[in-house]
Amino acid sequence: MTAQSAGASEADIASGVDNEIFAANQRQPTGTIGLVMAGLCVAYTAFHIGVMNLYPLETWTYRLIHVGGGLAIGFLLFSSMTFAEGGKTSRKGRDVLVVPGLLLILVALAQALAPWLGFGAGVDPAAPADAWRWSFGLPLAIGTGWVLLIGWTMPDARRARLDLADVALAVAAIVVTLYIIFHAPALRLRAGTALAKEADMWAALIGVVLILELTRRMAGLALVIIASIFVIYSFVGPWLPGILYHRGYSLTRFFTYIFTDQGILGPTTAISSTYIILFVAFAAFLQASRVGEYFVNFAFAAAGDRRGGPAKVAVFGSGLMGMINGTSAGNVVATGSLTIPLMKRVGYKPQTAAAVEAAASSGGQILPPIMGAGAFIMSEITGIAYSDIVIAAIIPALLYFTSVYFNVDLAAQKYDMKGLPRSELPQFRRLARQAFLFIPIFILIGALFMGYSVIRAGTLAMGAAAVVSWLTPVRMGVKEILFALEISTKMTLQLVAVCAAAGIIVGVIALTGLGTRFSSLLLGLAENTQVVALFFAMVVSIILGMGMPTTAAYAVAASVIAPGLITMGIEPLTAHFFIFYFAVMSAITPPVALAAYAGAAIAQSDPMRTSVESFKMGLAAFIVPFMFFSSPELLMQGEFLDILHVVVGALLGVYLLSSAVQGWFFGPLHIVLRGVMVLAAMAMIDSGFLTDAVGFGTAILIWAFQKKMLKSDRVARGAD
Repeated sequence: MTAQSAGASEADIASGVDNEIFAANQRQPTGTIGLVMAGLCVAYTAFHIGVMNLYPLETWTYRLIHVGGGLAIGFLLFSSMTFAEGGKTSRKGRDVLVVPGLLLILVALAQALAPWLGFGAGVDPAAPADAWRWSFGLPLAIGTGWVLLIGWTMPDARRARLDLADVALAVAAIVVTLYIIFHAPALRLRAGTALAKEADMWAALIGVVLILELTRRMAGLALVIIASIFVIYSFVGPWLPGILYHRGYSLTRFFTYIFTDQGILGPTTAISSTYIILFVAFAAFLQASRVGEYFVNFAFAAAGDRRGGPAKVAVFGSGLMGMINGTSAGNVVATGSLTIPLMKRVGYKPQTAAAVEAAASSGGQILPPIMGAGAFIMSEITGIAYSDIVIAAIIPALLYFTSVYFNVDLAAQKYDMKGLPRSELPQFRRLARQAFLFIPIFILIGALFMGYSVIRAGTLAMGAAAVVSWLTPVRMGVKEILFALEISTKMTLQLVAVCAAAGIIVGVIALTGLGTRFSSLLLGLAENTQVVALFFAMVVSIILGMGMPTTAAYAVAASVIAPGLITMGIEPLTAHFFIFYFAVMSAITPPVALAAYAGAAIAQSDPMRTSVESFKMGLAAFIVPFMFFSSPELLMQGEFLDILHVVVGALLGVYLLSSAVQGWFFGPLHIVLRGVMVLAAMAMIDSGFLTDAVGFGTAILIWAFQKKMLKSDRVARGAD
């Protein structure tokens, strides 16, 4: 399916921002196969929307269909290899090798389907071990292992066709799903205990293998390696020292426990099967109706002709797009292909252009009301109302984006950059007449604060996105709605795999008690000093988040770190926001900064230099969490005047910090003055009037000293 293209308009500079983006290993089937795959994608998202709004299903069944369906479609659409342009691999003889593995998986499928087709109870876990081991467990395990091996060593490079090995893996995912759904009532009682059966273990084991394989294909090796380490830890605990010691678990007990609502089917999958897929569908409706293009055009019309205009557009446009996009790196690719070349055109260095885009796109993950998916996960984990989390996120997000904007503006002043010619930009007056395209966002926010559930608010916003499109050249009819549902599934698959993989880690932490012991270690290292504990929490959050999507990084870090911080007396909202911020910022933190690397690929700049530059651009995000720890008013906790005082002081602090980073404060700054400026900015972290006076007074002195230097022959030029 293809979306209707937007009508021609003058200086439609953002044309193409909303085009579907294909991953390097994503298949693009054509003809009848392409229609079938599109139909499966449409059905997957429509099923979730229908269940959430019309016909609720039993929890385990719903989450299993969510995970199993995502695995099946994911294997069909995403190859085990990266496609080369024009690459072709002959399948002569290869499919013959796949067939034995597929047949073994089909044997297991027949056993799983037997109870559904009325041919008996299928595999009876109470039967003698040999009865189900040879008819279900081993055929499923051997068949899956064989086709995985074929897929890795002899991949099919034809992008327009489905790979038979991947079809076999999709069938294996269906087998696992059907088995666990049918035996779910009994599994709730025996999973993770001595009563667990070996048949349960085989299904859960293959399910874990398939989840890790799809995660590797869609999110890289980082999360797979971390999850694998946690799985191994479950078995080697008896031989480990100190807090890592535990008594160990059998294969049957471990894998059956992991595939319950304490692990894979737990909070992370609960979020991905409800809030994430709903708001990804909302984002897909905005994309299909070309509202994303409008957001970017609007930003260009408002600020494109200002000094450093394209960079300022990136701050606002990428922030808006990143808010509804589940991944920082994905948002960089979507909007950076437009903004980065334009930033280079007006004078920004390649690494600076890529860094601005990476910082802005990552910031979208902390921008309310959607915050990528973090707000929903935080609400699920903490039990704090979603509306309270959104309100608390407003000021920190304001400080972050203001800081990035200050960096961009100061850099433009420093290098005397101009904006784009007004003749090349969209007309603001024309775009202002289409301001109704913001209505879906306003409806979402309004519905949430009127007390509607998140699901109902998201559904209303999705419907509003379709309705407002009728007032534009891109009217959403049946074809466009089906296209939105199709791309929604494709956009969701990575998050399905990531959340399921994160569920494995969360399950291991719960089973082994590692989180509690780690919290005790954190308390010991910090010696009950909250600031020291927060520093350790920052380091752990960043390390866990390196190379991982935000959703998984926060879920894992919250499971490991948050209990210890809360035990030390830190408020749950503050503790989780602190962890969430650093999990998000791991996307621009060297040495593994996925968002910065994605921007570097577009800008053709050095990835490491770009990651360092993006770290500097987003430096405020490393200060703001400590600010709202010392000043809860930044999370909207306190009296209005106190909140106003803290916000004004914080805004001045991030401006001083940006000036120090860029080496420009009403003129070039000497290296010594930049250091003093950092100290002045740090003084603003505390909400006290004395520290604010110190910071403000220092800024005034630097300004006066700088003006005197500019008039003298003894000018101290900045070390730029």
